[in-house]
Amino acid sequence: MTSPVLIQPVVLSGGSGTRLWPLSREKYPKQLLSLIGEESLLQATVRRVQGTPGIDLAPPMVVCNEEYRFVIAEQLRLLGQSGVVVLEPCGRNTAPALTVAALASLKDHTDPVLLVMPADHVITDIAAFQQVVSQGAALAAAGAVVTFGITPDAPETGYGYIQSGAPYGSDGTTAHTIKRFVEKPDLATAQSYLADGSYLWNSGLFMMRASIWMAAMAHCRADILSACQVAWNQSKTDGEFVRIGKESFAECPSDSIDYAVMERIAARDQSGSGNLPPGVVLPLNAGWSDVGAWDALWQVLPKDSHGNVTQGDVLLQDCENTLAFSEGRLIACVGLNDLVVVETADAVLISHKDKTQDVKKIVDALKAKGRPESSIHRKVFRPWGWYDGIDAGERFQVKRIVVKPGGTLSLQMHHHRAEHWIVVSGTAKVTKGDDTFLLSENESTYIPLGTTHRLENPGRVALEMIEVQSGSYLGEDDIVRFEDVYGR
Repeated sequence: MTSPVLIQPVVLSGGSGTRLWPLSREKYPKQLLSLIGEESLLQATVRRVQGTPGIDLAPPMVVCNEEYRFVIAEQLRLLGQSGVVVLEPCGRNTAPALTVAALASLKDHTDPVLLVMPADHVITDIAAFQQVVSQGAALAAAGAVVTFGITPDAPETGYGYIQSGAPYGSDGTTAHTIKRFVEKPDLATAQSYLADGSYLWNSGLFMMRASIWMAAMAHCRADILSACQVAWNQSKTDGEFVRIGKESFAECPSDSIDYAVMERIAARDQSGSGNLPPGVVLPLNAGWSDVGAWDALWQVLPKDSHGNVTQGDVLLQDCENTLAFSEGRLIACVGLNDLVVVETADAVLISHKDKTQDVKKIVDALKAKGRPESSIHRKVFRPWGWYDGIDAGERFQVKRIVVKPGGTLSLQMHHHRAEHWIVVSGTAKVTKGDDTFLLSENESTYIPLGTTHRLENPGRVALEMIEVQSGSYLGEDDIVRFEDVYGR
């Protein structure tokens, strides 16, 4: 009996999802959000490969920006997963990210098949997805570089395409060689692709042995491989996190998997020469979407009898084909058709569904103006819990702070602000200068400017408190950390 193929899930979590603003932001992007169901897109990505027949599954490996490492680790923990989180000190696109993942998977002298999945995609037919993954695993184990092409049902102009070539192998699978990769087409070209029948949407899903990817990178982009190897050799393990060399990785050229390797493999397949592995595309018809913009999210979510999608506190009257999302306040919509309305604590988006690709331009405009709404939410997650900036004025700021059980803020000091802390529920352990004491519900303390202090939750329930800051400067960068259990 043939032994099962060892699969290493590699989840690439580097995107910022700006076209799903204001829910998705640079510091808390769409893959971390629960846009469809109760799990985040990242959690759904990890879960969908579990139980795939005919494979042995290694714990997941997530490659991500270190900015949201603690949120990702917490989301894996909630799934009962003890995966590895490889931290990119800066973004260098998908080819370096996959190269670092391959190096990580080879360190214990195994050579697993890497299943490369973007963290922010949706797949609704899990059984169909797993069936194609099983087919891909066998092909990848035999030395091919496999990608999945989505069976198109419309002349979509927002995706790249893969043209399939001759059938691959004689085992009766639906695998084909890759004839070529093509960029996002105009509508007329997309219509011709749909009519042709040999074109598939480019999903960004791949499978290959780690050693095969390394050999392909050595042949196609030795400069990227060399920079990644140096960065990996400088890596340090910090619990579930692997930190690669910051300066070395920053010098790595930026390139995508498609440009760096796949297009060259396609050219090799057509010429029949070269030292690259064969490239194979498998059709995938499993309810796939990259939920790249609000109109794509509207397409995959359940709708009422009038084509409307709602989430949160929403009332509709005489509306059709409208998406309305509320994070808190009531949204009342009257007589809307084909619109998107999204409410968050600090921003409201209203857009026609046909224009949701242009939401990125709003984010660019906010960045140009230096507006914080471009990158962070009012509610900010930290490894110890979260805070919400509920009010602010010229010389004051009010925050609601929740510290999870066992959570500890850094031992710190501020040059420009004093703080008042009022406990609403739970128990706070406070360090203030040389003193340490406990505060319970309805008790408070004052932290003078320049005083070393720390907040901890020693209890078994969440600590909730109100913090009032006052001073000449209230920015988050006015923090001098002396000790921090989270390594910040």
